[in-house]
Amino acid sequence: MPENVQLEAKALATPTRNRIFRYVVEAANPVGVAELTSFMGLNHNAVRQHLAVLVDAGLVAEEVAEERGRGRPRLLYRMAPEAAGRWETVGPYEYLAGLFAGALESGQSPREAGRVAGFQMAASLEIDGDPLDAIEEQMQRRGFRPQRVVKGSKVDFVLGRCPFAEVATINPDVVCQLHRGLAERMAEGLGGVRVDRLVVKNPRQAGCRVAMRRIPTRADAPR
Repeated sequence: MPENVQLEAKALATPTRNRIFRYVVEAANPVGVAELTSFMGLNHNAVRQHLAVLVDAGLVAEEVAEERGRGRPRLLYRMAPEAAGRWETVGPYEYLAGLFAGALESGQSPREAGRVAGFQMAASLEIDGDPLDAIEEQMQRRGFRPQRVVKGSKVDFVLGRCPFAEVATINPDVVCQLHRGLAERMAEGLGGVRVDRLVVKNPRQAGCRVAMRRIPTRADAPR
């Protein structure tokens, strides 16, 4: 058994940590310690200790929430992209297979099939704030490791990882066009942003770029 899988197995062997991991995996958004404390019925310190073990094992990723006012920055937790597909979680290729199946059944092009998935994804989200935050969150959840680069109304997401590198290397047109359509329709559904283009790089080296732009909405119009 590889060393990283041994660490994961050891971390999940404790029922309490396993429950915390499952909660993080199934949550629609990154979760904080307070939310986990309420769910588990434990004190903050106990939850933090369990989370530290999950982070060290590579099962959970820790990030700092965007600052809102004074006080200590809040930490948020999500499933680590590398853990997807193990321990009864949905892996990237299971997700991709679902998109492929949808395209084959409907006779749609990869980009059109991606747009259908993007519409469904946008409709399932509860947005209270910047739509770019929601788009970035979905990229994170899929394992793309996006980095946001802002230049006025133009916003690029530089993808630090391709979770579908093996398939994308063989057939980049299908994989990349699926995700282009998904990003386009998701942006349209959320409103306020649009996708201008997708700049494709070698999937094994990552660095693909989703070029987006903020667009005025009715709420932005002068009264």
